[in-house]
Amino acid sequence: MAKTILDIIKEVAPVIGIDVPTVVMAGQEREQIELKALANEMASRIAKAYDWQTLAAIASYPGDGVTEDFNLPEDYDRMPVKAKVWSTSINRPLTPITDRDQWLGMEVQAFDMLFGAWIIYGDQIHIKTAVPSGVTAKHWYQSNLVVKPESGDNKDAFEADSDTFRLNAQLLKLGMIWQWKANKGLAYGEDMASYEDLKEKLISADKGSRMLTIGRQRVPYDVDIAYPVAVVP
Repeated sequence: MAKTILDIIKEVAPVIGIDVPTVVMAGQEREQIELKALANEMASRIAKAYDWQTLAAIASYPGDGVTEDFNLPEDYDRMPVKAKVWSTSINRPLTPITDRDQWLGMEVQAFDMLFGAWIIYGDQIHIKTAVPSGVTAKHWYQSNLVVKPESGDNKDAFEADSDTFRLNAQLLKLGMIWQWKANKGLAYGEDMASYEDLKEKLISADKGSRMLTIGRQRVPYDVDIAYPVAVVP
């Protein structure tokens, strides 16, 4: 059975030298407020440390032939560095544009895109040319919903003592211990080392086994074409 955030904090308390609490999230004492803030800070930090498969999700943008700007998912935290945007109408990913001035130049000069291109800004993903009707653009992203409540939808922060951490509870415990000690000016090097060691082991395990590819791939999947726009004389 998954440990609740209260269970985790009860294990943290004797190690950091405080009384074991019976309630935390609804408490108004200074230690309770500090523990709640620390639990949420460390949970967010762990989530951002790696592209955990538990938090991986797929965003979908159905086209209508007109819309080029789509809101990102409400729980969007980030895209993995090598994530691609795929269209259901072509067999290669759309071209990422990482330079905003390049995107602006393409927009102002009205270049036609060979395979389509995309960029993220203003909390939206922008795709050119417009995704056709009946076609969907999709990509992987990391969700910020790191907390599972006793009932209801996942959320981005601990609010109740019965909430559970969607990632590794032991890692959260070790993280809270070393960061609490660091905040209080206590020796924390050994605790931090234990945290980092477990984190690396969990990251290694989370990657899973590698795929076996038979035969030689003609074009690497992560190579972008040299010219993402149509060159018109």
